[in-house]
Amino acid sequence: MSVTITTKDKDGELCKTGNAYITAELSTPDGSVADGEILDNKNGTYEFLYTVQKEGDFTLSLRLYDQHIRGSPFKLKVIRSADVSPTTEGVKRRVKSPGSGHVKQKAVKRPASMYSTGKRKENPIEDDLIFRVGTKGRNKGEFTNLQGVAASTSGKILIADSNNQCVQIFSNDGQFKSRFGIRGRSPGQLQRPTGVAVHPSGDIIIADYDNKWVSIFSSDGKFKTKIGSGKLMGPKGVSVDRNGHIIVVDNKACCVFIFQPNGKIVTRFGSRGNGDRQFAGPHFAAVNSNNEIIITDFHNHSVKVFNQEGEFMLKFGSNGEGNGQFNAPTGVAVDSNGNIIVADWGNSRIQVFDGSGSFLSYINTSADPLYGPQGLALTSDGHVVVADSGNHCFKVYRYLQ
Repeated sequence: MSVTITTKDKDGELCKTGNAYITAELSTPDGSVADGEILDNKNGTYEFLYTVQKEGDFTLSLRLYDQHIRGSPFKLKVIRSADVSPTTEGVKRRVKSPGSGHVKQKAVKRPASMYSTGKRKENPIEDDLIFRVGTKGRNKGEFTNLQGVAASTSGKILIADSNNQCVQIFSNDGQFKSRFGIRGRSPGQLQRPTGVAVHPSGDIIIADYDNKWVSIFSSDGKFKTKIGSGKLMGPKGVSVDRNGHIIVVDNKACCVFIFQPNGKIVTRFGSRGNGDRQFAGPHFAAVNSNNEIIITDFHNHSVKVFNQEGEFMLKFGSNGEGNGQFNAPTGVAVDSNGNIIVADWGNSRIQVFDGSGSFLSYINTSADPLYGPQGLALTSDGHVVVADSGNHCFKVYRYLQ
């Protein structure tokens, strides 16, 4: 079954492009959440596709940029009949974005036929792109919704795919190595993996947004334990600090947790808002050589830096398309010189800053534009790898430190 959502801009005009930040949650009569996913039609309309196991009264919450759309939450009555579809009073109503026109998508959607293979594809045109891997699908080397990216010191690239409920592992040169993940809500299963990191021990750490916990797997994909259950509301990004502590960005609770690997909380900081120590839909985290924690604050269009105790140090960025401005920052990484690399989701670009937040440069992505980039990381051989979510692939770029 599906529900259609149509978006408008701040002037009341119908949006013609996609990439709005829409979330949907369908609550069942017993209080659990039904399975579903948002399909972006890339023309300003979205489909929420869902499956329910039984008849009854359901509640559908639709949020645009974390704010309920008009009339949400909606009541749905599901009846088992070939002739009757779920009644959704007014769900097909126009949605007005609470933002200011919000995401100005400058990227150009390239035809998928250019890259109809999950194997490594060389870049024929001169920019910083070395190669890309992936196409839309559910097989090895294919993706439906790339989110977090990690790179190991042993020369591996790890990609979390939230809609395929798995993590795929590649070599630094883009060769598929392995994948693991079984969909489900039990320990050891993945429901919506969004963040991935590699612990110095070799363990793979995965933030699971829908299961509301962080799973830890061995380097060969065997489940070991989960942490944060009962504490996290919607974890998105994960990272590891110099002490081996696990940094978890709770997107839904707008805060950051620091855990020991055994699950004991070291500290937590942040709350919802637009102050220095506050967040609005924070996404990913990175840690620099001083053990300072760098967080992308999506709806506040900024990057914030904290010390290991969670004390605010500095922030940079504002909403816009200029140098050093963001339209909802997502992925973040730090190089050996302390420079900060940031994926700029709404502007579909990658910017580089020094450690104090001064703009340095862009990574040249012009030949094959990004489309809603998510996580990024620095590979062990010094390249930048980014999840190009809208193009269902990951891309590896040259990066001169």
